Amino acid sequence: MPFRPAPAPPGNATLPRRRLLAALGSAGLALPLAGFMPLSAERRAFEAMLDSEGRCLTPVSAAAPGQAPRKLTLAWNATSICTSPIEVARRSGILARHGLDVELVNFGGSTEALLEAIATRKADAGVGMALRWLKPLEMGFDVKITGGTHGGCLRLAGPASVGLSTDLNSVRGKTIAVSDMAGADKNFFSMLLKRHGIDPDRDVTWRVFPAHVFGLALDRGEAQLFAAGDPIAWTLVRDRQLVEVATNLTGEWANLACCIIGVSGSLLKSEPRTVAALTRALIEAQHVAASDPRIAADAFMDYAPGRVNREDLIAMLQSHTHGHSPAGADIRREIQYYAQELKAVGVLRANTDPARFAERVTADVLSIPA
Repeated sequence: MPFRPAPAPPGNATLPRRRLLAALGSAGLALPLAGFMPLSAERRAFEAMLDSEGRCLTPVSAAAPGQAPRKLTLAWNATSICTSPIEVARRSGILARHGLDVELVNFGGSTEALLEAIATRKADAGVGMALRWLKPLEMGFDVKITGGTHGGCLRLAGPASVGLSTDLNSVRGKTIAVSDMAGADKNFFSMLLKRHGIDPDRDVTWRVFPAHVFGLALDRGEAQLFAAGDPIAWTLVRDRQLVEVATNLTGEWANLACCIIGVSGSLLKSEPRTVAALTRALIEAQHVAASDPRIAADAFMDYAPGRVNREDLIAMLQSHTHGHSPAGADIRREIQYYAQELKAVGVLRANTDPARFAERVTADVLSIPA
């Protein structure tokens, strides 16, 4: 039978502070996260963390008495709004409550270099786009996927004046600007077009531009659309009143996670409880962001581009599905689905078995007792 992603829990509603605290407790019941605190403890911790408007205050100190937190290094992209729950996890004390002291490293190099850093323990873990990681993982990097963080954040858009609409067929014959021919945006929209009968190699043209000149490329007619992630994609659509043809929540992909948690294979072997704790903490932070995106927006303000304000960030986060954070068998099924689609567009090798691949690159760590 074809894979059908499970429905994602609602994760883009802004809730008042009281409902946020209740939602944190219900999130622990909705997912097999044995390390979550009881609701009463969550309430005490987050009452200390939030002001009356739901904004982050002083981080909660929660290291176990007499026990030093486990120090880890986590690689992330600090300029991507969708990764802001990682900063929520750090500054709110979620990581500390799980016995972790995590140093965040803003990794600006290539994906292959990032994954090599994790595989060789220059970093212990990282968060990134599944569609950018799966090809290097096929090549053998010793990195295991332990969960997904959210869905959404990739957009395909352009001006209506060139004939674009929400009908995917309107992209036929057009040039799409991308920043990387192996990027997650190029891979995703290639899969989406292929699934809808549009040949991504013949029916459209892909052209590489630096992301900061996408608008200029549209103005000059050198491209009619762009494919990119937030906040760049969201701000271009807003500022230029562009048509959003599709996103990575379109159609069959509405209930899939686009970003994933990857950990060093050697760390998983030697310290499975540490990996489980990190995964639980990051997923917990995703549900905080889903319950009230204002918290994640505030955490991201130090990293936001100059022309993006707090309300913009909240709107972006509300368009994502931070309440969808699969782990265990669920993330394995989603990775298998992505592998099938990447194989269909020639990104993964023709002899790769999607089911075996997904089994090899994922690890079910939430079954490990806290």
